[in-house]
Amino acid sequence: MINTKVVLLGTGTPNADPDRSGPSVAVIVGENSYIVDFGPGVVRQAAKAYRNGIEALKPKNLKRAFLTHLHSDHTIGYPDLIFSPWVLERDKSLEVYGPKGLKEMTKHILKAYKQDILERINGLEPANDKGWKVDVNEISPGTIYQDKYVRVEAFPVTHGSFEAYGYKFYTPTKTIVISGDTSPNGNIISYAKDCDILIHEVYSNAGIKDRSTEWKNYHSSVHTSSYELGVIASKVKPNLLILYHQLFMLDLQSDDKDLKLKLRKREYEILQDIKENYKGEVVSGNDLDIF
Repeated sequence: MINTKVVLLGTGTPNADPDRSGPSVAVIVGENSYIVDFGPGVVRQAAKAYRNGIEALKPKNLKRAFLTHLHSDHTIGYPDLIFSPWVLERDKSLEVYGPKGLKEMTKHILKAYKQDILERINGLEPANDKGWKVDVNEISPGTIYQDKYVRVEAFPVTHGSFEAYGYKFYTPTKTIVISGDTSPNGNIISYAKDCDILIHEVYSNAGIKDRSTEWKNYHSSVHTSSYELGVIASKVKPNLLILYHQLFMLDLQSDDKDLKLKLRKREYEILQDIKENYKGEVVSGNDLDIF
């Protein structure tokens, strides 16, 4: 039987949290990796996971990726994902799937790095001429990818004016749903119903109370509160709920000596909010956790 694993490469947000890299999740099926989102540090996080025994995350093996939406915290690692594995001997084009606008973004990234590409191909470096290329697929809802190991469905979620998607992975042993950034959305409930693993973003219901009116309006419109996620999970009933992209609503650049203690308290509050309505297993994910 081919095993399935989930590796949280990054569980962070736009906040520059030194303990959480940018959002990225790897679904591992056998020796194959499927990356969802590419926040800051994605390739180095993959290299750390490789050192921890996940062969599929050796940088040159990063060949397929899926993007939920075009926000910078989910895409700053895109040039890293294109070029670093190429320098480290990936010899095939990177396959990428995502919303409209991804082709335009890719075109400009390749243009920005034109001198680098030409120097590596035409200079003394023994670089191959394929690994820097990108096969971009702008998607619509439904099945967007299939090979002998996985089938991937995309479904729309609600995240401001962005075209944004969640993804459902079918593997030989698991069904895995990744929310991306979203406010409470009926598609999450429909697609994630009775799945093995639901990986969902969340913000602190307690923490938002201290935010400005503008930030309250923003977060409540485009993200999911800890209380709301408990209600969603109670309807979905996943075997395991994993929290990522946790918005703790604290100043992570603060020099407050009690910041780590406050973070642990806020994380506990988030879990308790969820457990008010959801009695199943829930874990607050950390970078490089493996499930």
